[in-house]
Amino acid sequence: MVSRPTRFEDQTGFPDGPATWFIFQGNKLLLLGDDTLPMGHAEGFEIDLIRPLGRLDGQPCISAQLKGEAPAGYTLSPLRSLFGRLSEDMFGLAGFAAQVVDFNRTHQFCGFCATPLDFAGYEHSKVCPECSLSVYPRVAPVAMVLIRRGVGAQTELLLARGPHFPPGMFSALAGFVQPSETLEAAAAREVLEEVGVKIRNLRYVLSQPWPFPHSLMIGFNAEYDGGEIALQPEEIEDARWFSVSNLPALPAPFSIARQLIDRAVSLSLGSPDPYPVPHDHAF
Repeated sequence: MVSRPTRFEDQTGFPDGPATWFIFQGNKLLLLGDDTLPMGHAEGFEIDLIRPLGRLDGQPCISAQLKGEAPAGYTLSPLRSLFGRLSEDMFGLAGFAAQVVDFNRTHQFCGFCATPLDFAGYEHSKVCPECSLSVYPRVAPVAMVLIRRGVGAQTELLLARGPHFPPGMFSALAGFVQPSETLEAAAAREVLEEVGVKIRNLRYVLSQPWPFPHSLMIGFNAEYDGGEIALQPEEIEDARWFSVSNLPALPAPFSIARQLIDRAVSLSLGSPDPYPVPHDHAF
């Protein structure tokens, strides 16, 4: 899961001593050759957009943007590629830091009066000193739905692929929640728009922050309730029913889509739930 560790203390004050640094250039994180994060006072780095994040087990953490080339001995690695290379805690904090840097970079001026924004000081938000407009880091909710039909070993999953997916890879359906729309309505609308089928028994399963760049994935299970697959060409390249015993290439294990799929396969085949979720409930 891409989430902050429970031991993390969210604070905004700058530390007096050395810190762990999450330094980004675009979507790439600066690391030493052995996949460790820079430690200390970040001397020797050409950085800006510096922002304290908080503390993990008492250790201060700071985010920043790298302005120049990576120093000798350091590399810039895409954040997605670091799953399994960084510890779970560090990967979760890197996702948080990436979104703070993105917010700092893209919200430097007031959208109403164009005055330079100031950080609020007590949270990760900014306020306009001229007109008092407050802005917060963007969080774009996405409803993801895994649709099933059949029972037991005969269960089939409706999976789809977008135009930019890696070759052969399929995933659960997903779409952004629109203004004034409930999660339930967004899930049903996206499924109908993208593949032309109806669903029933929509059930929330789990959620996951997705810092690529600033989404929150809300995962659901649903049952097929009729309709023939009809693709939305702008969004969906292919969609099919797949048997749980014969699935195509799937998303990375850390993604919420993969967890929904793995969970459905295990439960259909009578195996233990690989991701027990005690708060699973029906709307």
